[in-house]
Amino acid sequence: METISIQTSTNNYEVSIGNRLRFNVNQFIQSDYSSVFVITDSNVADLYLQDVVSALEPEYTVHYTIVPAGESSKSIQVYYDIMTEAIQSGLDRQGLIIALGGGMIGDLAGFVASTYMRGVDYIQMPTTVLAHDSSVGGKVAINHTEGKNLIGNFYPPQAVIYDIETLHTIPLKELRSGYAEIVKHSLIHSSPFWKEIQEVDVTKRVNDHELMQHLMKGISVKAAIVEQDEKESNVRQFLNFGHTLGHALEAELGYGEITHGEAVAIGMLYAFRVSEHVYDTSLPYDALLNWLKKNQYPTALPPLQVSKLISRMKKDKKTKNHRIQMVLLKSIGSPTVEAVDDRDLTQILEIFMRELVEK
Repeated sequence: METISIQTSTNNYEVSIGNRLRFNVNQFIQSDYSSVFVITDSNVADLYLQDVVSALEPEYTVHYTIVPAGESSKSIQVYYDIMTEAIQSGLDRQGLIIALGGGMIGDLAGFVASTYMRGVDYIQMPTTVLAHDSSVGGKVAINHTEGKNLIGNFYPPQAVIYDIETLHTIPLKELRSGYAEIVKHSLIHSSPFWKEIQEVDVTKRVNDHELMQHLMKGISVKAAIVEQDEKESNVRQFLNFGHTLGHALEAELGYGEITHGEAVAIGMLYAFRVSEHVYDTSLPYDALLNWLKKNQYPTALPPLQVSKLISRMKKDKKTKNHRIQMVLLKSIGSPTVEAVDDRDLTQILEIFMRELVEK
């Protein structure tokens, strides 16, 4: 088992990564809680819910709720329904919530925890590669029809328990989605990490040792940034590289039509093109595009109105004074945040979308 310690202004917690940790979840619970309320989704429940409940029940009264799998469950209605179930289960302020699932469950359950009775403790138990990013750092949220994660909070967990054995059952599409965030971490970090990731072929699956090393490096990159800037007033914005267009694509296409990682992958390519325009630099656009194609990421987009995407991008949380703030790269490992004119973004996006189709 490997551990990474995360320090925040409100609490310090550990990310534990290893095999079969779900069978020993009690070992990672530090406080004496009155009860435990597990939030999971319909895919994960069939695979791992009973393992976790059985591990907890000798010591705790356990209740759980199962929401439909998919990004559409990160909604105000599902949030409200979970609140109702938690109240009816008798969960009190001394209770613990466990988020068992991927990034959607982590965001949703974390937001429930942050607002239930003005805040109760929660633990993240991620079951996807993508969730290596979302389970660390305390950003929790639900979606609004106008944009992704627009209703949310900063609320760190008490622990992150990452049983990599649960990654064996995720489909290739989800593995690919998660590796997009690992790619993001490699691009905003030093170049050796990016060179290492270029050798990965997720279509042939990744062995546990290699996967654990990539997860550890990705989490370490995020941890170092989060500890400097917990509430995204400065360098934490770098973690949104690729997300400005990525979130706009998710919202415009409809949540669930494209995975978060697939959208971010396209967003990173676009951020490369904007970076090259703003800083008159050359970035490994073709290398990233070729890696995405090798790993079977969807790169061609259906017909979309550029004006609508720009409008979506202007609703991004980084937008200031109605100007889009994008995370760009001066070079690999040198991220920055820059305000970019709508006209430039529109022109670059029009060319970029044509370019994707042609390539």
